Amino acid sequence: MDTTHKVFFKNSSDMSELESNSVDLMITSPPYPMIEMWDSLFSSLNDEIKQGLEKENGKIAFDLMHAELEKVWSETARVLKSGGIACVNIGDATRKIGESFQLFPNHVKITNYFHKNNFIVLPSILWRKPTNSPNKFMGSGMLPPNAYVTLEHEYILIFRKGNVKRNIIPKCNNRYHSAFFWEERNKWFSDLWENIRGASQKINLERSIHEKLRKRSGAFPLELPYRLINMFSIYEDIVLDPFWGTGTTSLAAMVSARNSIGYEINPEFMDIFKKSTKKLKQLNININRDRLNQHIEFVKRYKKKVKDIKYSSVYYRFPVITKQEVNMLLYSINNYSEEGNKFILSNQKFEFV
Repeated sequence: MDTTHKVFFKNSSDMSELESNSVDLMITSPPYPMIEMWDSLFSSLNDEIKQGLEKENGKIAFDLMHAELEKVWSETARVLKSGGIACVNIGDATRKIGESFQLFPNHVKITNYFHKNNFIVLPSILWRKPTNSPNKFMGSGMLPPNAYVTLEHEYILIFRKGNVKRNIIPKCNNRYHSAFFWEERNKWFSDLWENIRGASQKINLERSIHEKLRKRSGAFPLELPYRLINMFSIYEDIVLDPFWGTGTTSLAAMVSARNSIGYEINPEFMDIFKKSTKKLKQLNININRDRLNQHIEFVKRYKKKVKDIKYSSVYYRFPVITKQEVNMLLYSINNYSEEGNKFILSNQKFEFV
């Protein structure tokens, strides 16, 4: 099995390289409107945003920032297949504009857009980020009524294009090979994700790379797109990230034997991505081993409660809880090559000793 991964360095409001109804899954974390680190980016797209911020008109700036994101959501709607899934990792913003401290509900604006544009809104996930801060409160401390609730979570919004689920050929081998374990299903499909630590917003780069990159990375941790890819796609599917950044979604697609496409306005991020691919084969091995070893440990605990496990994995010969898991197959990366901004991987069955 071969997979291909492409990156286009341009604004993703124009995905003219992609045919309509050609993408199976979209996963992204866009710039967060009304988070100050993204002000300059949004202002570069529309000068009225800069004016709104300077005039302390937060509502206008907020709406205009989302208008820029909606250009990308519109292209996403075009390229996604009917029944395809869109996953958006987004956090709300709290900010003092003038004399007024307020919340800017990014997840509401994005949900409203997809709701009004032929997408079904599916249950979302709260990603609760670990924090070590001893002083989490905002506002007037212990004196009511002017203290504020702290934001310690982000959203993973999930939408399906159209009213009908994706049409997959009956008894499709790729679908059965893409199964996940019973215990993974119980963990991954919870509406609360904890103990996934956020990626650093700063990058240690050589001085030759422009300082602005340090301020323009909002990368999410690899485990986040990895889970979503395994939850909502099958082997050889095409995964799109219209805000590619450091390429975390593509890395997750590579170790998951899916194809990927990314859009990014800053080509200097490619250097960071290529450094990540140096350890790609070992990363793939580690993730596969961890999943299989964790399942074996789960089965040991499970057998203490339930003596009889009826099913066994065809490829790995250990017990599995349900019939749907018996043909599950993980892939390892055999060969890897680069052609400019295109990456080609060959995959083979992951051998587990």
